[in-house]
Order: sequence, then structure tokens, then C-alpha cells
Amino acid sequence: MKAIRAHQFGPSHVLQLDEVPAPKPGTGEVLVQIKASGVNPADTYVRSGSYALLPTPPYVPGGEGAGVIVELGSGVRGWKTGDRVYVTGTINGPLQGTCAELAVCGASQIQPLPERNSFAQGAAVHVAYATAYRSLFQRAEARPGEWLLVHGASGGVGIACVQLARSHGLRVIGTAGSERGRRLVVAEGAHHVLDHSKANYLDEIKAITEGHG
Repeated sequence: MKAIRAHQFGPSHVLQLDEVPAPKPGTGEVLVQIKASGVNPADTYVRSGSYALLPTPPYVPGGEGAGVIVELGSGVRGWKTGDRVYVTGTINGPLQGTCAELAVCGASQIQPLPERNSFAQGAAVHVAYATAYRSLFQRAEARPGEWLLVHGASGGVGIACVQLARSHGLRVIGTAGSERGRRLVVAEGAHHVLDHSKANYLDEIKAITEGHG
């Protein structure tokens, strides 16, 4: 199969397209034909060699993706070949394995991908939305009716925060540094959108919330 591999740490040119043996799933594992692979900031940190957890080169980057199950290992229940899934990790290790035509995942590392969602959407859902959900509801314990400020709301996690907060009844203020970013934040559902490059944007927040927060 074809796979992108980094043979050393460094800038993007250390990545190259290689021909490597196709993997086989073991007990409790599934083989996924990858249709789309997500790229997150942490992937670039690993590639550059500046991340806390580093693989041994050569390695296949990519910690999330989406595709179709093409083979089941023994002992796997609840899945069948042909199922559309999004991938939250692979057996290769943290932030490894999805920049390839095939990836082996533990059965707990895949989730169903509805037909209405594209593979590209599935490949982008896990890191951003899991981060947003944990931040909002497991750590901050956000409640309907509360004010939420999403600073830098036009990024992946920021957009996820805006969408999840709106769906849970929070009042959302988002910020972005560009006009294009602010239009995006409006489109994703923020009640108020501010320019965080302006000197007085904190005063605007206090005015909107009438001094709350």
C-alpha cells in the first residue's frame, strides 16, 4: 500500500510517499481503508520533533481519519466490513497511522460515520469536537443560559465550541482577528462576534454581558 512517512524530524519536506506492506488486523482489531486523514497542529509538532511524545522514524503520521472497514480481526463484535467509520487513533501509537491507504485500529478506536457526513468531515471531527466537549461540559460544566466567550472562535476547536454551546442553550460570544473569520463565526451560530485585535474588545464583552463574566 501507499503511505506517507517521515524518515526524520523536520519541516514538511521530510514527508515522502512510500510503498509499504499492507497491515493485517489482529485480535480485537479492524482494518480500515482510509478515505480522508485529518491534520491537526499536534501532527506538525510531532513531525518537527518538538512534541512531548515522539515516534521512532520512519513513521506514518496522522492521528485521526475516516474510511470503510475492509477486514475484521478475530473477536470483533458489532462491526462488519463495509461499515463507514471515523478513526480516533490507530495501533501504531499516538498521532500515527492514518496518512496511509490502510490503517489498523483497535475496535475502541473507531466510531460510526453516518451516511449524511462526508469522509472529510469524519476525519476532522474527533480532535476538535472531543476537545471542545471535554472543555465545555466535563471541565467547565457549562449550563444553558450561561455566557460563553470563545476566544479565537474561527479555528477548529473554536467552531466546535460555538456549535456545541449553541446546541446546549448557552449564549455565545466569539472572537476572530479577520473579517473572514468573523463571518465564519457568525455563520456557525455565535450570538455576538468581536474583533480581538481591537484594543477595547474586552469592554465590548462586558457591555454585552452587562458586567457578567
